[in-house]
Amino acid sequence: MSSDVSSPYSRKKPFPAVHTVNRLLSGPGSAKETRHHEISLASSGLAYEVGDSLGVFASNEPRLVEEILNVLGASGEEGFVGADGVSKPSREALLRDLIITTPSKEFLALLVSRAGSQVADLAALTSDPARKKELDAYLWGREIIDFLIQHRELGLSLEEVMKSLRKLQPRLYSIASSQKAVGEAVHLTIATVRYESFGRGRQGVASTFLADRASESEAVPVFVHTAKHFRLPEDPATPVIMVGPGTGVAPFRAFLQERQAVGATGKSWLFFGEQRRSTDFLYESELKAMTDAGALTRLDVAFSRDQAEKVYVQHRMRDASKELFAWLEEGAHFFVCGDGARMAKDVDTELHAIVCREAGCSPEQAAEYVEALKKAKRYKKDVY
Repeated sequence: MSSDVSSPYSRKKPFPAVHTVNRLLSGPGSAKETRHHEISLASSGLAYEVGDSLGVFASNEPRLVEEILNVLGASGEEGFVGADGVSKPSREALLRDLIITTPSKEFLALLVSRAGSQVADLAALTSDPARKKELDAYLWGREIIDFLIQHRELGLSLEEVMKSLRKLQPRLYSIASSQKAVGEAVHLTIATVRYESFGRGRQGVASTFLADRASESEAVPVFVHTAKHFRLPEDPATPVIMVGPGTGVAPFRAFLQERQAVGATGKSWLFFGEQRRSTDFLYESELKAMTDAGALTRLDVAFSRDQAEKVYVQHRMRDASKELFAWLEEGAHFFVCGDGARMAKDVDTELHAIVCREAGCSPEQAAEYVEALKKAKRYKKDVY
């Protein structure tokens, strides 16, 4: 419970935790870099429930900070007063307080005001709200450093650039463990973001902070973020259906640990998907052990790249249409975690189709059925 009164730590006062485990989950040859992280909450008084998230205050890549300072002709020792009114060296503010990758509206406005006709295309895109999609497409893969290098001749000052940057926000990650199973620790399942664009290597701030820079010698500021909308059913005899491809499996690993710890009698069914079985079957041995122990009743997997035609979790749902509907009719709770833009929509579409097919009803009646699941808090999503 993140509201635990025994803990003095919160989002406003994060706990300086120790990062104890950083293990690669994806195998050699995988197109992804997915990692299992463990963070110690010892002596924090922090507690969490399965379904909650952990907030992580990451710091930026030091080399990028130095490059920005260099391009702006700054030493890094210049004082900078942030929104909190506290003065600190500019290097520290760039490292811990400000977003130095994605350009803010204020930064783009500064650039347009100073560069004028040199950035006519950018000026046109930023001045017309109706062209937001075009602006997003133009900015994809471009970072603040690209603009600073390209427009070095403008002589932008460190202070005006820093004042145009947004505050660095904590990242929320679904907790992948139950405290009943792991004690004063918290587990996370994170895909490390690395890619190339416009000839430069790019990095996700928090994912690479944990993968590359957070060690046992450097504290990781964390807090627990309560997610009351994403809770297991109160009755441990209630069946649960969990759809969690990729890192979306994280909270369901926690659910299964929790139900195993309390001896839940309700059936559990997990749909998991990734690219390749040989390299991307996250927590394979754990999930198989839980299946053998009876904690996981059924495991359906979809590996999209293992055959010519791509297979996803919604296809596995379709394959098990009759059984899935039967579980819902028995009172099962239906959970989805992962990509909200595509996967969750495809899963929702298939859920409607399953109800239509198995209940022999119209699309409108299927929509009413699914809406009733939501109102009864039996259809829950944790999407990002």
